Amino acid sequence: MTRLSHLSLPLLASAALISACTPQPTPNSYSRTETMRPQSVELGTLQSIRPVNIRPGETRLGMGTGAILGGIAGSQIGGGTAANVAGGVAGAVAGGALGSALQGSQSTAGLELTVELDSGRTIAIVQPGGPNDFRIGDRVRVIGNGENTRVTR
Repeated sequence: MTRLSHLSLPLLASAALISACTPQPTPNSYSRTETMRPQSVELGTLQSIRPVNIRPGETRLGMGTGAILGGIAGSQIGGGTAANVAGGVAGAVAGGALGSALQGSQSTAGLELTVELDSGRTIAIVQPGGPNDFRIGDRVRVIGNGENTRVTR
């Protein structure tokens, strides 16, 4: 076996661990790009709460990383060129599926909150959270700029 094949397993494990370290957003946390920017605030009453599952973005990062690392690992299998190519293709497919599954396993529990604003308009916001975070009838603040809006009590 070559030295590269000995590195394949640690590379795959590292990719899985790095993808698991993605910080989970909450209604009370802000990214650096959200700070020091004006945001509109509207008040309203919470009309309904529905639990939802928030999937990670469709970046294909997990699948791509897995495919690359799987291809490297698989290409080290076998002694001839044909075996290396076949191993590389099989490794890329398996690695892509594994990377996609790892990224998909990072879903977050969330809530769909329907708020009747004091202006008379009704909106729904999906955000991370649990069923005990709000109660129907709560007076809430809707804070945001259209791209990133959250509901707080």
